[in-house]
Amino acid sequence: MSLMLGTALITLCMSARVGPTFLDHFGFIHLFSVLVLYCVPSAYFAARSGRIKTHRYNMIGLYLGGILIAGAFTFAPGRLLRSWIFS
Repeated sequence: MSLMLGTALITLCMSARVGPTFLDHFGFIHLFSVLVLYCVPSAYFAARSGRIKTHRYNMIGLYLGGILIAGAFTFAPGRLLRSWIFS
């Protein structure tokens, strides 16, 4: 969990270079960093207090939003990973 939080904080320091930006720095991909910063502590405290259903929903949201959807965005046109794999 601490690695996910650390990565989310680091990605907020990286500027968006593809697509529309907000404040000349943040793009749509940064919304997933905010999702991680919300879901990880929320899931942790829910599990500690015995609210397993809340913990489960936070983890599912984190997995779907933070891994699958954000991972799919890495293959958008103009992204480095797309050029490495498809060219």
